[in-house]
Amino acid sequence: MKKIAIYGKGGIGKSTTTSNLAAALSIKGYKVVQIGCDPKADSTKNLNKGQVIPTILDRLKEDEDLELEDLVTNGFNDIKCFESGGPTPGVGCAGRGIITAFEKLDELEMFDEYQPDIVIYDVLGDVVCGGFAMPIRNGYAEEVYVVTSGEMMSLYAASNITTAVNQFKSRGYAKLGGMILNAKGIENEVELVQKVSEEIDHPVIHYIPRKQIVQDAEHQGKTVVEAFPQSDMAKVYFELAEKIMA
Repeated sequence: MKKIAIYGKGGIGKSTTTSNLAAALSIKGYKVVQIGCDPKADSTKNLNKGQVIPTILDRLKEDEDLELEDLVTNGFNDIKCFESGGPTPGVGCAGRGIITAFEKLDELEMFDEYQPDIVIYDVLGDVVCGGFAMPIRNGYAEEVYVVTSGEMMSLYAASNITTAVNQFKSRGYAKLGGMILNAKGIENEVELVQKVSEEIDHPVIHYIPRKQIVQDAEHQGKTVVEAFPQSDMAKVYFELAEKIMA
C-alpha cells in the first residue's frame, strides 16, 4: 500500500489535482482511498457528481457508535471517499478535527477492511501545525507532494511545507516526493517556480497547464478524467499517476 499526502495553499487547485489523480489511478486499476483533510470538506466532490459528502465529524456528532460503511462514500469508479470535516467556523480547532477523524478510521480498521493500493490525503497547506501535520506523522503518509503555482503566497506555503517535512524527516516520518506546478498563467511562471524549487531543494516533478477544460468538467461535477477521458488534459493527469506510482 502506497500512502501519500498532497499539500498546497487554499485555492491553488490542490483538490482538483488530487481528485483527478485519484480518478486516473482508479482507471489504471488501482484501489484508491481519498481522504479530504480540510474543514471545507470539498476534496472529493468532483468524484461524487459535485456533491459535498457527509463528514466524519458531522456523523460522529450524530452518533459515536458508527461502522465504517456509515462514514465512507463510494465515488467515481469505486474510489473510497472520506472527508474529515471541521468545527463550526470560529468555534473549535480544525486541526483537532483531522486528528479525531484519523483516530476513528484507525479504530474501524479502514486500511485492513478496504486494502487499498494507494491512500491519498488531501491537506490544506496554509498552516502546517497540529492536525494539519498529522498525515506526515505517525506513519499515515510516506511521501508528500506539494501543489503550487507561481503566485507568491503559494510558493511561500510550499516553502513552509517543505521545511516542516524536512524537520520531521529525522524522526522517520514522510519524505518529500516533489512539487507539482499547477499553472495559473502568470508571466514567467515556470522560471519562478523552478527558482524557488532550487532554493528549497524540492524538485518540480510535474507540470499541469491551465486549461478551460478543467472548469468545464467541474461544472459537470466531475474530474477531467471522468468527463473528458480522451482529452490531452486527462493525459496530463494519467502521466502524474504514473510518476506517483513509479
